[in-house]
Amino acid sequence: MEFKDYYKTLGVDEDADADEIKRTYRRLARKYHPDVSRESDAEVHFKEVNEAYEALKDPDKRQAYDEIRRSPFRHGGQFEPPPGWQFKADLADGGFASGADAGAFSDFFRTLFGDEMPFGDARPGGRPFSGRGQDVADRLDVTLEEACNGGHRRVQLAVPQRQADGRITRQSRVLDVRIPPGVTNGRRIRLRGQGGTGVGDGPAGDLLLEIRIAQHSIYGLDGRDVTLSLPVAPWEAALGGTVKTPTLKGEVDLRVPAGSGTGTKLRLRGRGLPGDPPGDQIVILQVETPAPTTEEQKELYRRMASSFNFNPRRKLGGGTAQDG
Repeated sequence: MEFKDYYKTLGVDEDADADEIKRTYRRLARKYHPDVSRESDAEVHFKEVNEAYEALKDPDKRQAYDEIRRSPFRHGGQFEPPPGWQFKADLADGGFASGADAGAFSDFFRTLFGDEMPFGDARPGGRPFSGRGQDVADRLDVTLEEACNGGHRRVQLAVPQRQADGRITRQSRVLDVRIPPGVTNGRRIRLRGQGGTGVGDGPAGDLLLEIRIAQHSIYGLDGRDVTLSLPVAPWEAALGGTVKTPTLKGEVDLRVPAGSGTGTKLRLRGRGLPGDPPGDQIVILQVETPAPTTEEQKELYRRMASSFNFNPRRKLGGGTAQDG
């Protein structure tokens, strides 16, 4: 059936208090009353406003409606009644404050609160409405070291809480969050029972924290693989050897093959984020050339230039460097 957004009908926010809802209803009821309004669809709007007010003016009905409004049984503009949920409503007085009766309202309203409710007994003595609280989503920023090694983080979050009058307010809550080793960007940590409060005897919802790994000063991240640009001296790249290389698990020895150059990629298996399988660390060599500051150092470069038949621009068709 069609879902009715009563807050949108009245033009109020979902956290509007009872006085604001009442004032807005009276204004709209006067505007669309068929006896005074000249708008062609005034009667339709008048019925919609009355229905919305009947759902929101009563704290119990509003609390039940708010829970259904956020439930997974709502699919866009459509709604399917949640099985096993009930709302206790005493309609023995035969009507509502606005002068209408249940039959004058939509199928959606009567399904929730009227005699034809398919998922509950609306007569006195029926079980009270109860439902699971809203799941709450938030973001948790972690360092790359925390993502790799895991840890604990105390975080302060604003979590929706339902008040006695049905209003939803956000209250600050401090939680101890365990970060499992090997979490990746976009993964969600579920904290059961730490979401929105339930309705009636319903349990609280869960808190879903989406992991966002902060940018690191020296490492990059590609899935579970960690990347590192490693500076090396020209002689280390040319002659090869072993150099110390940082990883998230500590420093290791890395063998640099002779004849390496800038852009050469070396893989340290299992040195990325833990997992099944674990990620690797990809080391990208960056050859750094020291600037000569003494005559002796300049002479070394001249000897290199005369000793090597080397043109770094041969693929571009460029010529050799001129003597300085």
